[in-house]
Amino acid sequence: MRIDPSRRQFVKSSVGTGLGLMIWVKNTEVLAQDKRLVIRDPGGPYAEGFGEAFYKPFRAATGIEIVPATGQAQPTAFIRSMVESKSYTWDMAHVSKDVHEALAGLGHLEPLNLDDALKDLPPQFKAPHYAGVDVVGSILAYRTDKFPAGKAPRTWKDYWDTKAFPGRRALRRNPMETMEYALLADGVPPASLYPLDIERAFKALERIKKEVGVWWTSGAQTSQLLKSGEVDMCPTWNARAQVVADEGAPVAIMWSQFFYTTEGWIIPKGSPKADLCREFIKFANSPERQAVFTKYLSYGPTLPKAYNFIDAKRARVFPTHPENIKGGIEWNVAYWAKNRDAVTERFNGWVTA
Repeated sequence: MRIDPSRRQFVKSSVGTGLGLMIWVKNTEVLAQDKRLVIRDPGGPYAEGFGEAFYKPFRAATGIEIVPATGQAQPTAFIRSMVESKSYTWDMAHVSKDVHEALAGLGHLEPLNLDDALKDLPPQFKAPHYAGVDVVGSILAYRTDKFPAGKAPRTWKDYWDTKAFPGRRALRRNPMETMEYALLADGVPPASLYPLDIERAFKALERIKKEVGVWWTSGAQTSQLLKSGEVDMCPTWNARAQVVADEGAPVAIMWSQFFYTTEGWIIPKGSPKADLCREFIKFANSPERQAVFTKYLSYGPTLPKAYNFIDAKRARVFPTHPENIKGGIEWNVAYWAKNRDAVTERFNGWVTA
C-alpha cells in the first residue's frame, strides 16, 4: 500500500464541521426520509473520534442526528438475530473485517453499491458489502525500561527467546493472532502462514507456555498490564499500547511482523434505512474527516490522502504510516471466519490443561 506523506498539515477543528474537499452529493429525496440514524460503534474513544469526524458534521450538513450505539465486541450473533427477526436495533454498524466476513458469508448484509464513491479506498480495505474506515495493528508492546534502545525485541522469535530477552510475558487468551505469532516465532515466513499449521503452532506455544504470566482477555487489561509494569512484553492492539505511551509510561511498539486488519461500515440486510446509510458512508469516506478521528484514536486511516492532513509526528504511531506498514502482515479474516470455532475450542482446552 503506497501512502503519500507529503504536504501534511495539522487538522484544524473546522475540518470536522465543514464539507472539506470530499466528493459527496446530497440525495435530498433519501435524506428527507428520516431525521435519525442509529449506528453501532465500539464506544469509548471511537464514539468521541467518530463524533467529531463523522456524526456531528453529517448532522450539520443534513440535519440528521446520528445516534451512536455501543454493542458487543464481536456483534455477529446480534446482527444475525436482527436480520433474521427483521427487528433492527441498529440501522448500520461499524465492525471488524472478520465480523463482516462472517455476516457476508451468511448473506446477511446489504451490498453498498458505492463503487464510484469509494474509488479512492485501497482494494484491501473494501468489499461489496464493506467500506473500511480505520486500520488496527496487532503488535508487540514492550517496556523500554526493561528493553532500552538497541536491546528491544524485533521479531516474534525474540519474544520466544527467554534467555536473550528475559522478562515477564503476557499472551492473548484467544487463538486468533496468537497462533500466527507462534508460527512466526518458529520460522514460518509471513507469505506461507495461511492456511495455518495448527499442529506446529501448538508445539511452538508449548515452548513458551510456562513463561506466560498472564493470559489476557481484553484490550483494557493489556493497557493496565503495561502501565503498571506487571509485564514487560505484551501483544495487544496498537491503540491500547499507544494510549499508555501517550500518558508517559515507558512503553514502545514493535512494528516488525505486526498484523493489520480493518474496521468499517456495514448495513444489515433489510435495514429500513439502507439508502440513508449509504449516504452516510459516502459522506464519511473523506480523507479530511478520517484525519480528524486520528486525534482521538490511534488506529490508521484507510484513505492514503488522509496523511496530508495529519501532523507528521502523530502520523508515526499509525499502522498505515509508510514506515510502519512495511513490517505489516495482512491478517487473513477469511481463514478465521471458517476455522475460528474449531480452533478456539481446542485452544481453550490447551490453555487450561
